[in-house]
Parts: sequence; C-alpha cells; structure tokens
Amino acid sequence: MSSNSPTIWQEIDEVKAAVSQVLAHAKQLGASSAEASMNRTRGLSVETRHGEVETVEFNQDGGLGISVYVGQRKGSASTADLSPAALKRTVEAAIDIARYTSEDPCAGVADKDALEFSPPDLDLFHPGDISTEQAIAICIAAEEAAFATDSRITNSDGASFSSHQGLKVYGNSHGQLVGYPSSRHSFSCSVIGEEGDDMQRDYSYTVSRELGLLLDPKQIGREAALETVSRLNSRKLGTQKVPVIFRADIASSLFGHLVSAISGGAIYRKSSFLLDKVGQPVLSSKVNIIEQPHLLRGLASSPFDSEGVKTRDRQIITDGVLNQYLTTSYSGRKLGLPSSGHAGGIHNWMVSHGDANLAQLLRDMGTGLLVTELMGQGVNSVTGDYSRGAAGFWVENGQIQYPVSEITIAGNLKDMFFDIAAIGNDVDKRGGVLTGSVLIGQMQIAGH
Repeated sequence: MSSNSPTIWQEIDEVKAAVSQVLAHAKQLGASSAEASMNRTRGLSVETRHGEVETVEFNQDGGLGISVYVGQRKGSASTADLSPAALKRTVEAAIDIARYTSEDPCAGVADKDALEFSPPDLDLFHPGDISTEQAIAICIAAEEAAFATDSRITNSDGASFSSHQGLKVYGNSHGQLVGYPSSRHSFSCSVIGEEGDDMQRDYSYTVSRELGLLLDPKQIGREAALETVSRLNSRKLGTQKVPVIFRADIASSLFGHLVSAISGGAIYRKSSFLLDKVGQPVLSSKVNIIEQPHLLRGLASSPFDSEGVKTRDRQIITDGVLNQYLTTSYSGRKLGLPSSGHAGGIHNWMVSHGDANLAQLLRDMGTGLLVTELMGQGVNSVTGDYSRGAAGFWVENGQIQYPVSEITIAGNLKDMFFDIAAIGNDVDKRGGVLTGSVLIGQMQIAGH
C-alpha cells in the first residue's frame, strides 16, 4: 500500500460516516431496509496533438446513490452534491418515490449471509505522483516516436494520458459498511497514415493500476504507427466462407457477448439465446473460463460487487459446459437462485489457451481472415445472430498477404462458440476478459 494510504483511509472513514448517516435517516423516515454507495475520484487527464497541448483536466468528482425499500416498494435517488443537506434531501426523494412504486416481491437488499463484511486488500491503490508537465511529455514522446517510425505517418489523431485515484464505499441496513481505494493509469496514441489515395488510422494503448507498469511511450507510439501503416492499401474480399481469427485485443468482445447471454437479467426476461443451458455445453470443449475477482492489482478485481455481495473464484465454463448464470440479488430471486456477486459486472475472466502464439495460429488456419477491428453493433442477444463490419488481413498458407477492409463477418454465436478451434497464448491483459486470439473454424464473409 502506498505511503499516502493513511489519508485515503481517513477519507474512506469520512465517507463511511456519511453513508451511515444516510442509512440512519432512511430508517427514521420509515424505510424497512436501505442501501447506499458513495464514490469519489480525482486525477489528471492530458491530451496533445502534434506536440501541442489540446486539453488539461483536473477532475474531482463523486456521487451518492441510495435505494430505500418500504416493504416491497423501492425508491432510488442519487446526488453529486455531497453536503449533509443534499444527502438528506436525496434520502427524502428516494422515500417519496418508494411510496408511488408498485410492490415487487423480489426487491430488497442482498441477503445478509451473502455479504462481505471484512473485504480483503487486493492492492488496487497505487496513486501516481505525476506532474502535468510529465504527463504532457509522455504524450509528446509517443507522438514523436510514431512519426519517427515511418514516413507514411502524416498526421496525428492525438495522444492522451490519464491518472486517477478514487474510493468506493457501500453500506446497507444489514450493518454492512465497507470500502476500498483504487487507482488507474493509462495512455494512448492514435495516428493517421497515407499512401497514394489511401488513408488509415490506428492506435495503441497501455493501462495499469500502477503508473510505473505502463509501457514506454516510445513503444506505444511505434505500435500505433506500425498498426496504421500495416493497414494501408487495403482491399475488399469476395463473399465466401472461411476460417476467422479474432486477434486477442478484440477477441474479448466475443466473450462479452457470452457475459450478456448468461446474465440473470437476460435469463429471467427470456431474452437470451442461452436459456436453460446450465449444465450443458455452450462452447467448444477446448474452452475453460475461470473468474478470479481477487487477483492482486487486477483491472477488474473487487472484493465485493455493487450490492456488497462477496466475490469469489468461480469456474464459469468447464470444457465448454456452462456451470452457472451470473446473478444479482434481484435476478437471482427472479430465478430462484442465490446472487453470484455479479451486480456491476464480471471480475477478471481468465480464458484458457493453448501453447500456440498468433503466428502459429495463422499457420494452423492456413487460409482465412485475421480480424483486427470490428465495427457496428449487429448482434441479436435473443437469437445469437452475429453480423459486424470488420477490417484485418487476408492470410494464405499461414502468412499475412494484404490488409482488408469494408467487409462484414456473419454467423450465429451458438455456432461460433462451438466452432472455436484454438485460443492463442498471446493474452491481452488490458481489460476484464483475459484471452488470447481466437480461431473460429468458419464464418461467412460478405464482401463485393
């Protein structure tokens, strides 16, 4: 824990006191139960373009949200004004709303035995000691490195740097009052390349809980330039069915569709293509997914979810078989299941992979499409139908031949999930789903 952690812990204690007062006020006004969360963040954001400073922002904001239950009636309100008078008014507003809502037998605070009363320290707090000048210098260094990499880089879409720290406190009428601090640092660089009449844009970025673990700005600039020039002189493809590799940095979106399809809300509303699938295969038997919420310094780590429910390691998928749905307390009650601690999202999904790197996956594929960018939102979560704009590279005999753009890839997620032939060891660790590149046996490409 950082040397200035005593101050953040004092701040957490102050916020806990405010949350306690809010909950006490709700009880005085007749709430049979209540829950409240308060967060605060502060930090620095800088953007440069062509070495000139475009924006410098110092953020300091926070907010409180409260849900009160009068019997089975729920009322919610929130405020960004954290003065005692404003907090009081927010509670009163929530109580007023609850009087007018209809009763819902599934409403209420999470069950007491599911709550986390003594959260573990997951080492998420590493505030960055960085000046505005240093942040600007990082952005400029990335841009300069991009321009120095290739003469076809003719313009910059900008570099941006962000360093933020904050805290989250949650409390409810079961006597739970917990909180923790966290930090997040990132920067990115986006550039434009030209050759003849063709113009392309691409970017690279790095993100970490610790400032010192961000990649070197020159490396980010070089990566942005190389990604951009590799796309120049792209071609269209003819309509055909071929194997497709989703590169690691976009493969996580495939598993994002799985998250949506097995979330309790989609299941109880019967708006998912994976209804009644617990205990059944839903993906290729090669796929295992473990959730690890307590990874130290993990980007999606959390000791409890947004309802205070304890998070724990879970085997979501075993050899392609779905083990459980992802429930909140409300969706769990709707389905007759306990909360799985997924109010607010998932926590570090680790997707199993083989020994092959991306180059080996390309050789295994032989001839097909490597997808490096997806566009549009053509995914139907009820049927699983999948159709999205894409760009990437055409591959023959395991070797990249040329860049492609202005194509559509289509299939059905049910078939695509079963058709996963391999997952590479080139794991992208910059988000909540940690996966390598994914090879799918066959998809429809719509081109010219």
